[in-house]
Amino acid sequence: VQLQASGGGLVQAGGSLRLSCAASGSIFSINSMGWYRQAPGKQRELVARIITGGSTNYADSVKGRFTFSRDNAKNTVYLQMNSLKPEDTAVYYCNADIRRVGTRKSSDYWGQGTEVTVSS
Repeated sequence: VQLQASGGGLVQAGGSLRLSCAASGSIFSINSMGWYRQAPGKQRELVARIITGGSTNYADSVKGRFTFSRDNAKNTVYLQMNSLKPEDTAVYYCNADIRRVGTRKSSDYWGQGTEVTVSS
């Protein structure tokens, strides 16, 4: 199983970016998928997460600016980031709890990270 993240880049404050994360491989089911971020010198933190059933949680710092969506047919999630601020600058990581074909338990997977830089 692999998670491939894309869509990061450099943007001015107030701008927008859309991140994508596609899961591939021998996937039986995906219980949850989410985005985390890690800024320089800081711990990794949750940005948004969607679980089976469609419930989505957002960090307070991104509520109203970021929108998380999921395309189940493509095993892909998106993070639409609007009104970006310099404090959103970080490496964004995709995370998923996936049960592989032929297994009974799910495991935690991480993508490679995509860098987002917001200039003031």
